[in-house]
Amino acid sequence: MLDNKTILITGGTGSFGKNFAKFLLKSSGLKKLIIFSRDEFKQYEMQKEISDPRIRFFIGDVRDLPRLQRAFHGVDIVIHAAALKQVPTLEYNPFEAVKTNIIGSQNVIDASIDQSVSKTLLISSDKAVQPINLYGATKLAAEKLFVAANSYTSLTKRSIFSAVRYGNVMGSRGSIVEALLKKPAAEKVFITHPDMTRFWLTLSESFHLVLFAIKHMGGGEIIVPKIPSMKITELFDALAPRAKKVITGIRPGEKIHETLLTEHEARNTILVGNHFVILPEFTSKPKFFEHYYTLGSKLDNHTPFASDNNTVWLTKKELKSKIKPTLL
Repeated sequence: MLDNKTILITGGTGSFGKNFAKFLLKSSGLKKLIIFSRDEFKQYEMQKEISDPRIRFFIGDVRDLPRLQRAFHGVDIVIHAAALKQVPTLEYNPFEAVKTNIIGSQNVIDASIDQSVSKTLLISSDKAVQPINLYGATKLAAEKLFVAANSYTSLTKRSIFSAVRYGNVMGSRGSIVEALLKKPAAEKVFITHPDMTRFWLTLSESFHLVLFAIKHMGGGEIIVPKIPSMKITELFDALAPRAKKVITGIRPGEKIHETLLTEHEARNTILVGNHFVILPEFTSKPKFFEHYYTLGSKLDNHTPFASDNNTVWLTKKELKSKIKPTLL
């Protein structure tokens, strides 16, 4: 699928981008891999870590459309992972969040169309579902832009746009899992709410989700993985069993439970294996999604897929086994 393709990752020096780059270079026969990011030091560090003649580094910002157009020239597939993500920071810097996460996503779309990129995939978040903070709202807007972008492409030389949406990644930089592993002998840990639940997946699982999307995307769908949930208290029990738990109260902009699929979205969703494929409501090109009906079937149950009503729960033992190959 990726043999002899040129792939570009925006935000390529982030946790996902960096590790996905390693995965692609190791497991595929791609022609060229371009890392697009604005942090020259992270690029320098990444260059020292990865020595492969197929990788290129391109300094730039998704806010800069001409730079994106130059970077996208000759690219077959774009993975758009660049975003500002720190919830409290973005609440105090809302204009910056809009410029990067919304206008930056629009720029990625425009550059992809102008440069005839075949497939452009947005990396989204469960925070985009029924958002209560600015970060989530900007990711929701980015999703809407990517879905609508398919209306601007021709049928003859078609650039297609889709998104993947998932929850917490165990190996991501700044995650609670990473923080706990750095302090295994912590005497005290802080929990905002004892009933809080979250969706969890590994970096490897996020990679395979992206590959599934690249292979099957018709343009306009949002693909969501069926992943397990876990209570935050049980995660602390597994990774910091001796630490005293201090309940601090829920933080501004934080939910007790997250949702990956709403009741409304479920009405337009096809279940394909372990993937929910949310079809676009506003589309004049339904034929581009016919293959999903041969791979799976429409959901009969329109119940939201939330971290507290999940039927699959991660045990402490499973958590440790998933973490060990990637982090320990």
